[in-house]
Amino acid sequence: MLHFLMPLMRGARARGHEVIGVCAEGPLLAGPRAEGFRIIGAPMVRSLNPVAQFRAAVWLWRFFRAEKPDLVHGHFPISALLARVVARLAGVPRVAYTGHGFLFNQPGPAWRRYLSLVLEWIGGRATDVFLTVGEEEAADARRLGIARDAIAIGNGRDPARYRPDPVARAAIRGELGAPPEACVIIAVSRLVRHKGLVELLGAMEQVPGAILWVVGERLASDHGEDLEPVLDQAQATLGSRFVRLGYRSDVPALLAAADVFCLPSYFEGLPMGVIEAMLTGLPVVATDIRGCREQVVPEETGLLVPAMQTAPLAAALARLAADPDLRARMGAAGRAIALDRFDEVRVTARTLDLLGL
Repeated sequence: MLHFLMPLMRGARARGHEVIGVCAEGPLLAGPRAEGFRIIGAPMVRSLNPVAQFRAAVWLWRFFRAEKPDLVHGHFPISALLARVVARLAGVPRVAYTGHGFLFNQPGPAWRRYLSLVLEWIGGRATDVFLTVGEEEAADARRLGIARDAIAIGNGRDPARYRPDPVARAAIRGELGAPPEACVIIAVSRLVRHKGLVELLGAMEQVPGAILWVVGERLASDHGEDLEPVLDQAQATLGSRFVRLGYRSDVPALLAAADVFCLPSYFEGLPMGVIEAMLTGLPVVATDIRGCREQVVPEETGLLVPAMQTAPLAAALARLAADPDLRARMGAAGRAIALDRFDEVRVTARTLDLLGL
């Protein structure tokens, strides 16, 4: 989320606006604060706990009444719902929301999906500008009456940072012990089940010779099962072909050093990782879900496979691992599309215009 918000915050400030960030405290806030942004730690939680949400609502009410912002722009389903409703009650003149994937489109029990739909409908009543990152989510919002004027704005990354880089490629592969001829598959995600890591690790057993780099960590706020036992078992099975890198600040260089990007998620909004990989010139293997299928052109820029299935994922990865020419053709085609559709400057400018900034 930080990668989405920071360009927007910089852009709004460049247009002469004061920008205040409000979110739960965390180590990643040091960056925005170092850039001079005023970031306020708030008691926001990723939970439906009514006591915690009431506490957050009271805090937001007091904050909005004291600061008197001209615009409140919310993100994330729960915190954005709270922020929008409280902002409207507090008299904030303009309220906006960017949806990064609706919970009612995610796998889960029917009651949770229905509750999510109801809450999104309530939030839509308190929203002046309703944006989504994906076209399918915007269509859902319009079709379901959540927001009849919902607009998809996309996502963007900086092509100057995410690009093919032979120097970084040689340095990183040397650091991590990847031979020049080896096919390196990279996954960049949080270490949670719905990112498809279990299926990816299983698929790698059927892609002999290829190396898997997994970049990312589990956040303290993440829910669901602990994947450490699965990761440990994969390490024992794959040996040196599985490299866990944890949190890294040099993702552009790591992507430039890899050969295939893989994101086998169960659900997404419009994933930044796919955009970064495409800009870097990597073919993408992703699941045929919302978001990913707006980015990956099958057989042209990568391959789409069914979610939650190991065998099709293994087949797609094995095909690319065995064909360097195919990887090069798909990577070049993906970069061309990403430069045209996912340039951060253009996406940010359009978003700011729609926000009226």
